[in-house]
Amino acid sequence: MITTALDNAYRRYAAKRPISEQLHARARTFLPSGTTRSVLDFDPYPFTVASAAGCRLTDVDGLEYLDYLGDYSVGLAGHNPAAVREALAAVLEKGWSFGAVAAEEAEVARMLCERFESMDLVRFTSSGTEANLVAISLALKAADRSKVLVFDGGYHGGFLSFSRGRPSLNVPFDAVICDYNDLDSVREAFAQWPEQIGCVLLEPMLGSGGRIQADAGFLEGIRTLCDENGSVLVFDEVQTSRMSYGGGQALLGVRPDLTTLGKYIGGGLGFGVVGGAEKLMLQIARGGERSYDHSGTFNNNRFSMAASSAMLGTVLTRSSLDALFERGEDLRKRADHVLREHGFQATGWGSLMGFHPTDTPIRRASDLAGLDRRPVELLFHEMLERGVYTGKSGFATLSLPQTPETDDHFLTALEESVRVVAKAGF
Repeated sequence: MITTALDNAYRRYAAKRPISEQLHARARTFLPSGTTRSVLDFDPYPFTVASAAGCRLTDVDGLEYLDYLGDYSVGLAGHNPAAVREALAAVLEKGWSFGAVAAEEAEVARMLCERFESMDLVRFTSSGTEANLVAISLALKAADRSKVLVFDGGYHGGFLSFSRGRPSLNVPFDAVICDYNDLDSVREAFAQWPEQIGCVLLEPMLGSGGRIQADAGFLEGIRTLCDENGSVLVFDEVQTSRMSYGGGQALLGVRPDLTTLGKYIGGGLGFGVVGGAEKLMLQIARGGERSYDHSGTFNNNRFSMAASSAMLGTVLTRSSLDALFERGEDLRKRADHVLREHGFQATGWGSLMGFHPTDTPIRRASDLAGLDRRPVELLFHEMLERGVYTGKSGFATLSLPQTPETDDHFLTALEESVRVVAKAGF
């Protein structure tokens, strides 16, 4: 019955979006699957956005969506936020791509170091992917070791995806994969390679692997194991930095050696940064005892630097992030109540939420392995039918322009949609 319901959903979807269908068919002539991001490729074809403002999208067929995806957490400030738009307009007036230093980069660096206690110095990149590549490289150079310990379900960028059984185009780091929320698996890895693991890379909440919160004591245990074994602890806070003014690490009270950020801090433009302990970051300072070059044409591009300055200076205030976190915690609890009546559940932390077609506890990515994901796909299409855009894999993200009224709309759509899924035989 699920298959029949999905086929009906595809036909209903296509009937309303003929212009998107034409554009997608044309795009497939020149782009694999017709997109440049695998995550945006879904059946029968993705819709094409014509415009966006606040927390709403309008596609080329004139359909409007309440956006609860937020470009996979990039859109924390919403679409076309005034502070970012004004900052970019100023760049347009004065020029860009100088091949030289611009004043904004030092200002953004200062604001980041003042927010994140773990950051003595920072280095900018063009994306969170690049920031994680730099962080791993710095950590392994400092430790003079070869292996990086990561976690099943961990996604740290386009070339750093570590899911067992799911192929990905990864850079050839020598990775040891452990299970999230399983300290014993980490202890066993260190026991097996005590002189080789130079870096542990993880998110304070497992993101793409299921929006799974860290168990009490898990991150503290990782910190202790890194200290005992002389390894560098890297927190990927590309998503979780939204949890508070000082990121997820400030809420949890665990201090990493290196932290990576990206996504929303750039206000919707390409942005990444790695920051951390001075002794680690000085490896890319000119003239040091052990000095390595790190370049990137767009590391300090003026658009991203100006947008980041606006975001950090006026948008991402302590009060706005605290309110967003509390609203997210409340909305997830309400969503979980609705979903559990029909065999689903909501996971997540703060303003990030995941939907899963199981009512058994979820502590690691392997708890989700083997699940039939068709109910999630049908839920996604039913939400679209009700004008709410979420991630195709069951992902919802809050943004600042959303309101209690839009949250109520979201919950109503979710409740109606999960009932349809249940009737389809889930």
